[in-house]
Amino acid sequence: MSAQKEIGVGLVSVGWMGKVHTRAYQAIPVVYPELGIKPKLVIAADTEPSRCDYAKDVLGFAEATTDYHEVLNHPDVDVVSICAPNFLHAEIGIAAAKAGKAFWIEKPVGRGVEETKAVEAAAIEAGVVSTIGFNYRHAPAVEKAKQLIAEGKLGRITNVRGVFFADYSAEPNGALSWRFKRALAGSGVLGDLMGHLVDLVQYLAGPIAEVSGMTKTIHTQRPIQQMGKGTHFDVIEGGEMGDVENEDYAAMLVRFGDDAVAAGAVGTIEASRVAVGPRASYNFEIYGTEGSIRWDFERMNELDVAIGRKGDLVGYTRVMAAPGFGDFDHFQPGAGTSMGFDDLKVVEARKFLESFTGSQHLNSNIHDAVSSAAVLDAAERSAESGQWVKLPEVAGVTSAKR
Repeated sequence: MSAQKEIGVGLVSVGWMGKVHTRAYQAIPVVYPELGIKPKLVIAADTEPSRCDYAKDVLGFAEATTDYHEVLNHPDVDVVSICAPNFLHAEIGIAAAKAGKAFWIEKPVGRGVEETKAVEAAAIEAGVVSTIGFNYRHAPAVEKAKQLIAEGKLGRITNVRGVFFADYSAEPNGALSWRFKRALAGSGVLGDLMGHLVDLVQYLAGPIAEVSGMTKTIHTQRPIQQMGKGTHFDVIEGGEMGDVENEDYAAMLVRFGDDAVAAGAVGTIEASRVAVGPRASYNFEIYGTEGSIRWDFERMNELDVAIGRKGDLVGYTRVMAAPGFGDFDHFQPGAGTSMGFDDLKVVEARKFLESFTGSQHLNSNIHDAVSSAAVLDAAERSAESGQWVKLPEVAGVTSAKR
């Protein structure tokens, strides 16, 4: 095997997602040895000193700091993973671009479309590669669904349905963390869950051109939590209450643009962070004149496929992900041995690093983040006005176009 190309990695925030990114980088030489890429863990930043120690002693970073600027200015860092809380994404993303660093940033990139556009402008000016944490694109069953749609196996796409229902805020006494504060999080479930769903729908069916939205806050108050102490999963009984400032539930009616693979189609998209029952039910259904497909993240390695309108066996066939479905064969030898969430991040890391080294850009980029944020912004404005809102075209996206 020829010598591997080392790529220096910097990490901002050593929380759950920071650990996931790190494991993804570490897996690249094992899962994709043919790339000849060896990520080198150079430096990690976190405001909590104990996490800095963890980054060095457990994750294997050579250095750690409490100042993320030291990551961006480090001469050995080529690429940066930005896994900080939502309200810091734009600030750090802009700083990374200005430092000339390619960045892999978690969504939402900004607390709204304007912050997201500011990161886009900085990335364009600096000419740096960007990748967004829209990891559900990489599920092998999703990639197969995209292939079936692109090949016309479903016929003309008529309508799309997407749902992302989770229960991480279903507990009324769940702590009032930063996620529920508009100044820190921006929108609520729109930015946190609906952004994923909008990206996935556009990745499969094409750009959304028009939106009618509705939002609702179910639990209007929650127990106050001291900043930096615990998470929104913490339950506080009998504490002082504070106001929830963003939405728990959101829904949209959408129309797809003339340039979309699903041109002329309509759809419904809804998301909730307070659903009781679903743990992380993230699913889509796409219908055409010749067939349909449906997928649910809770059964990530399965795809329901119905092709044809005639015969004794009309209806859905459940297909297991297998070699030939996306990157499945890099992880498992055959159908029935499933991939998991972290594996999707390994695929994402692969696409990010390939883009950085000059290979074709196969992954979501900052323009996709702007496109998703624009849809969410339109949904909020529509919910306030009660009117449909049209969306401008966003250049440079990787959504499904004709």
